[in-house]
Amino acid sequence: MTSRNRLISLAVLIVAGLVAAVTALLNGGGDPGSPGAAKSPSAPAATASRNGTTSAPKPSAPAKSPADLPTWVPTSTALADVCRSKLPSQATDTLGLIAKGGPYPYRSDGIVFENRESRLPRQNNGYYHEFTVVTPGSDDRGTRRVVTGSAGEQYWTADHYASFQEIDSRC
Repeated sequence: MTSRNRLISLAVLIVAGLVAAVTALLNGGGDPGSPGAAKSPSAPAATASRNGTTSAPKPSAPAKSPADLPTWVPTSTALADVCRSKLPSQATDTLGLIAKGGPYPYRSDGIVFENRESRLPRQNNGYYHEFTVVTPGSDDRGTRRVVTGSAGEQYWTADHYASFQEIDSRC
């Protein structure tokens, strides 16, 4: 790893820590015992990736009213965003299952998404997980997916990873 890559990795970690701290403050001070503190959902069972390693996906937080949400900031300005309300109903169903931690309709839901196409922001292996969005009339998993990041970001692809849009849960 070059020193430039190390600096970039360090900067990403610092920014992620700051985002986590601000989020904790906005959700009740960050002290798990405080009355306004967010409760973390129980983790779903570990799932296998394509290469046999296991990693448990982290459920996304349930949707809140726009007044309760902090200002949404896209993770990448290179990616278009899409309002959650503009997604097909099957994608909304999948997002609901992710928020609850399952159960999922396909055994490969929750596997590690390796971002081989590099269309999402670069992260360590195991950071992203993919979930099937049911395609009416398809005899298999189809081409539609929701991919989640460990920090809670969510992405939509209708064309089996050829393109992604980041899901904005505020609308």
